[in-house]
Amino acid sequence: MGAQKSIHAGNAKIDFNVDFTHKLCAALMLHSSRNTDSPLSLVIGSLCIKHPNLFGKSEKLDVLWDKGLYDSNVLIAYRKPRPEWLSQQSFSIQHSVSPEIGVHGVPVDNYSRSGSGGVNLCRFSAGLDLSEPASSNWSSKTSLKFEHVRPINDDGRSISRDLHGFPVTCSGGCHDSMVVIKQESRFAKASEHSFTRFNLQIEQGIPLLSKWLIFNRFKFVASKGIRLGPAFLLTSFTGGSIVGDIAPYQAFAIGGLGSVRGYGEGAVGCGRSCVVANTEVTLPLNRTIEGAVFLDCGSDLGSGRYVPGNPALRHGKPGSGVGVGYGLRFKSSLGHFQVDYAVNAFQQRTVYVGFNSIGS
Repeated sequence: MGAQKSIHAGNAKIDFNVDFTHKLCAALMLHSSRNTDSPLSLVIGSLCIKHPNLFGKSEKLDVLWDKGLYDSNVLIAYRKPRPEWLSQQSFSIQHSVSPEIGVHGVPVDNYSRSGSGGVNLCRFSAGLDLSEPASSNWSSKTSLKFEHVRPINDDGRSISRDLHGFPVTCSGGCHDSMVVIKQESRFAKASEHSFTRFNLQIEQGIPLLSKWLIFNRFKFVASKGIRLGPAFLLTSFTGGSIVGDIAPYQAFAIGGLGSVRGYGEGAVGCGRSCVVANTEVTLPLNRTIEGAVFLDCGSDLGSGRYVPGNPALRHGKPGSGVGVGYGLRFKSSLGHFQVDYAVNAFQQRTVYVGFNSIGS
């Protein structure tokens, strides 16, 4: 059950979507320990408001709201047009609430799933993004943002410690604050038979106040695709590390879809550093269906013990893992539908289902 509606109000366009289906299905299949007394908890959907000419000079205003079963996100972005040869600026304010499954989640069913650890993150951020003009195959973006992170339990109350009594913030209190400068550089090159992509993110925490976090965190993703006759080989390598102050929620979580398939989210490990390698070969079966085989592996490089409270050790995460499997890819005019069947190192089997709409 759901509804979708687009409304034009002058120059503004409002896209409205509300869907009750996922909530009803989940209520039948899963027992939730969360308080669902509020009627709003039954709603899953999104609201999108876009104004292309806010003050008559092509200023763009986007208001996005998404709500899931246990998470929500509100984003307000304002962009003022500038000449193409200058940096494009945008100011954004964001507030989100989401379960912290990657670090504090508890692996179950031989690490194939991750259950809630009772820790959720309430984040508020505000700042400025500067997108540099693209040159050749490179593009870059710099952002300066203030971030406020407040852990809460499943009932929405602020907490400073997890269920085992260990701190969930760097400060030891009920929240962390920081000012972060982030630099992101991207490289992309494609031809008829191959493509190469590289993404590098560097974040620096600036301690404007003595209790604010100071750290340096970097992450990179390198991927290469090559056509081999009718088949297509895709490989990717992901790595990262963080030095300085670290809160548990800043650790690199390994495991899950997009990381090491066959494991639940963060069920392989969570550490100050990580490496993840993915290899996949797809072969067309007909005009709309492709078959795929894949191999994923990842490790925290023994850095899990350097995360405050060592949540990986307390939850029995192995620190490294391998997943193998196969799947199908369906292409249609509406989007791409994907089904993956993965087996982890503990012989536990997991099925992943995903859908990406065209243009998303």
